[in-house]
Formats: sequence, structure tokens, C-alpha cells
Amino acid sequence: MANAGCGSLATILFLFTLQAALHKGAAQYPVVSQNLVTENVSVVEGEMAIISCRVKNNDDSVIQLLNPNRQTIYFRDMRPLKDARFQLVNFSDNELRVSLSNVSLSDEGRYVCQLYTDPPQEAYADITVLIPPGNPIIEARDEVLREGNETEMTCTAMSSKPAATIRWMKGDKELPGKPRVELTYDKMYTVTSRLTFTVGKEDDGLPVVCIVDHPAVKDFQAQRYLEVQYKPEVKIVVEFPQGLTREGENLELTCQAKGKPQPQRVNWVKVDDDVPSHAVITGADLFIENLNKSYNGTYRCMAANSVGESFDDYILYVYDAPTTTPIPTTATTTTTTITTTMSSPEANQDTAPSTEPAAHDSRAGEGAPRTVDHAVIGGVVAVVVFAILCLLIILGRYFARHKGTYFTHEAKGADDAADADTAIINAEGGHTNSDEKKEYYI
Repeated sequence: MANAGCGSLATILFLFTLQAALHKGAAQYPVVSQNLVTENVSVVEGEMAIISCRVKNNDDSVIQLLNPNRQTIYFRDMRPLKDARFQLVNFSDNELRVSLSNVSLSDEGRYVCQLYTDPPQEAYADITVLIPPGNPIIEARDEVLREGNETEMTCTAMSSKPAATIRWMKGDKELPGKPRVELTYDKMYTVTSRLTFTVGKEDDGLPVVCIVDHPAVKDFQAQRYLEVQYKPEVKIVVEFPQGLTREGENLELTCQAKGKPQPQRVNWVKVDDDVPSHAVITGADLFIENLNKSYNGTYRCMAANSVGESFDDYILYVYDAPTTTPIPTTATTTTTTITTTMSSPEANQDTAPSTEPAAHDSRAGEGAPRTVDHAVIGGVVAVVVFAILCLLIILGRYFARHKGTYFTHEAKGADDAADADTAIINAEGGHTNSDEKKEYYI
């Protein structure tokens, strides 16, 4: 042990002597245009850091590396510091590269690269130790939610350096949280983010993800699935008939109800009246046979669970049964066709394509365009044209009777009469030199 201690002391004395000699030589021969370069290092706790001191245009000046306490780690290629975690990676005239394994938080600080020139040069490499947070912890205020209610979740990332950043995702949508950062006694950071939002039935089964961003880790996250209860969604489906509902036919309706929790049963009622006595209700199905117009009305399917109650309505309107017109044996084909078309508008409904009733209304065909016989249109147009022609003829004869051209010539001697009466008498006297009054009609 004594020999080892004496050897270490001799090594240190030698280094100091060598440093003094180098300083003296540097003073006698100053070096110009030498440049010492190093870089900062970030390393995750427990991993390895590389510290590099590089010299441009070196003229055999000595390079050494010091720790934050100004203790020599390496002098050229010799390691005076008794810390086996420091190992020489490369040594040359232009570079001193040292590795530090199993880095801990106590290793953080400013390391010094020294070049023995006149004056001596120094460059600084800051080692930053990154400590990743622990597994994120996500907590929810409510285990089971109801649609329309507000809930709150928190996510915590503990004991990290530097402080972590927390983001929230609900499905594929990012939500804003409210972070709070705390500095603990050991100079670590604990970050807590609080998220408040309102849920709907579409959120049932969606994951809410807490994502932790930190330079020491990637894809660090925790998630929790939402369980949202909602009242039933009710829909009435017409199984039969597919078109209009007519007297004598059957009606079959099915009530589809979905909710959370699932409704156990559904109820059929008739609004403002009783369900027909011979109607058959089997679970979610309603069956009415031999329809007639007394069954007209609104039929309602209702379903309920612990969250609430919902319903859907079907408006029943029963049409007359279709009638069949006998084929005429006379030659009046056009007249028979017109009579048949106008007397049975429901018959046209049979040939037109039917659509599903809007809002489950069996009268949906009532407002749809109906097929009109072309013979009816032609007859109406012919009557209108004939009436217009007759009116034009009557007006023409009327105006012709009250319009004419008259040619009247008085007797040539009338101009010499003493007065008007004498002129008239002379004009009617049948003078040979007078012209006959003529009248023309157009």
C-alpha cells in the first residue's frame, strides 16, 4: 500500500513538473492560430457520455481534460484521476477523446479542455444528465359516465429532468389540458395535467390517451377507455307492406331499440286511442291483420333504460282496396279510358313506384306525383283550342258589322243653293247630274 501511495505521489509531482516546463517553453515560443474546440453533451442517466477536445493547427502543445472540480481527468494519454468510469477513446496531436460510462446526476457540470499555449486556451463542455419520468399515471374521476355529463381526468409524470410535457388525445382528436409543474427536493420535476371535457354517446369505447414528451424517452403514454351510458335509440321498420297500406291487407312493424344499458323490453301504444283489440304484439313486433280505416292513427314504440326513455312514431293511413274495371266491349275506346282513369285515382298509385313513408307515414304516396292518362290531356287541350277559335269568329263578325266605307256625292247644283235645306231637296230630286249614294260592307 505504501509503495502504491508513493507511486501515485511521484506521478502527480511529475505531471506538475511537466506542466511547469511546458508553460516555460510556451512562454519562450508563443503559438499562433491554434484553435481548441469541444461540444456540449446530453446523456440519459446510466448511459455513456463522450467528451472530445479537438485542436486545429496543433504544434505539439499538451492537451488535458478537467472535471467540474478542476481535477485532471486525463493529461495527454495518462489518467491521474482514480475513476475507472473514465476511459481513453482516442489520443493524438489534434484530439483527446474520453468516455464516461454509467453517468449519474452527480456527473453533471462543466468539463474543461485545456491547451498549454501562451496564453493557455480553454474550452468548455457542459454535460447535461437527462432523467426520464416514471410510467405516467392516468386517473379518472368517474368510472361510468352518462351522455351529456362532464368528467375530469389527470395524468402525472413523476421525477424527471428536465420537466416533461403532457398531451391528451381522445380518439384521433387532441384536447387541451392544464399542466402543473412541481420541483421536488432532489431537483426533479413532477408534472400533472388535468383534462376536463363533456362526453356523448359517440364517445363510448373511445380511448383517452395521455402522451408524455421528454428528450430521454419516446412514445411514453398511458390510456383509459371511456364507458358512456346513453338512452335508447328507437327506430320503427316496416316489414310489410312495402307500398301503400290498403283495406284488407296486413301490417307488420318492428321496433329496433339500442342503448346502454340495453333496454330489456319495448312498448307499443296508439297515440290518443287504444291499440286494436286483435293486434298481436310479440316482443318488438306489432302485427295487425285485415286493415280498415278505423285503424288510422299514430302508433308509437317506446323503449327505456336507466338513463332515459325514447320513442319513434308510425302514422298509419289505410287506403281503399284497389278496384278492377271490366274491359268494355264497345268501340268507344277513348271514352272508356278517360272514364276509368278519372274515377279511380288510387288505381294509378298501383302502377307508380312507391317510396318509403317519410317519418314512417303510410300516406307518403298521397303527395307523390300521379300518373295522368295522355288521352285526358289531349281532350282538355282540344276543348280549349276549340273554345278559342269560336271566340275569335264571334269577335270578327261583331267588328265587321260596325265598320264600313261610304261614298256620298251631292248634286252638282247643290253648291249654288241658298241654304242647306234647298241643297238637300235638290240632292233628293233625282237630278241627272247627281251620283247615287253607295254603301259597301266588308
